[in-house]
Amino acid sequence: MSTIDLTQRPPRSPRVRLGGYVILPRLIDKCRATIAGQNGEYHYDCPIDQRFFYFAGIDPVELKAQVENGLGDRELLAWITENSKNKPEEWEVANWSHYRETVAPGDNESREFVNEMMTTNGAAEREDIQSWFDVLDLDDHTTFGGNA
Repeated sequence: MSTIDLTQRPPRSPRVRLGGYVILPRLIDKCRATIAGQNGEYHYDCPIDQRFFYFAGIDPVELKAQVENGLGDRELLAWITENSKNKPEEWEVANWSHYRETVAPGDNESREFVNEMMTTNGAAEREDIQSWFDVLDLDDHTTFGGNA
């Protein structure tokens, strides 16, 4: 198991896929860092992670136990596939991942949060930040010294 220090760099982008699933590599990074006490401002089992857990039919506590056992990404994917309560088909994973990649903040509270974050990060004029994944990627980038 390779642990990354999320006080020094961000987890993988939510766009990165494992077994076709978006979000999964990112939540694995956050889980490993949480176990090592190096998660910084990142939270395992946050609302975006919960979207994966619900869709895949996986309990976050059970997955964390597998991560604690030192399983690598491929081994974790095999465990998820075997233990998924929902057993999504490949096409369902592809459709779900595409949707998650493109979904934008939809309610007023979420839009206000994003607008505030964009202003704080110096990106208030950017028109290319549309989806939640865009927001997360921008936040990761600017948090670790990049320019908006």
